[in-house]
Amino acid sequence: METKPEKKGQIASIITFSLLVMGVAALFVATDLNKIKTFISSIGAWGVVVSIAVYALLGLTLVPSEPLTLLIGALFGPLTATLTAGIGNTLAAVVEYYLGKKISQASNFMEKKEKLPFGLGKLPVDSPLFLIGARMIPGYGPKAVSLLGGVYHVPLVRYIWTAAIPTFVGAAIFAFGGFGLGKLF
Repeated sequence: METKPEKKGQIASIITFSLLVMGVAALFVATDLNKIKTFISSIGAWGVVVSIAVYALLGLTLVPSEPLTLLIGALFGPLTATLTAGIGNTLAAVVEYYLGKKISQASNFMEKKEKLPFGLGKLPVDSPLFLIGARMIPGYGPKAVSLLGGVYHVPLVRYIWTAAIPTFVGAAIFAFGGFGLGKLF
């Protein structure tokens, strides 16, 4: 059985690793967006595969993926971009879910959730309506729902389908927008 200092060290390690990945990814994306665009467009169909991997990596960061979706929409068309962004962002959501699950395990959250203030331990996080609706909150709503899904141990199959619905709808909106912008320029 682990002692409390070991648990705190494990939580600190997870948070430190996540912050480090966020910082490196944010720096990379912010400074090299034109290079990313050139690279993705130069490798043809493999650009879709690389883009899906980039989405999954962005799941570990606070960097939004919408600019990438606009870019892919302009490069590959709206249908390819919708599928690419939908699959990529759903993979990112699963990465965030597993990060939340690790945080929950490291902190023994399930044992402590009933003691949370304001009734937060009774949030209906495993409800499909909560999972879909809260994911549609602009900004960091999707990332928060993903982490909460893992922390609250939402069944994975339910989590994935409830993540996929708003993710593909949002992907289509940005993909068609990127395609339209690509036609303008």
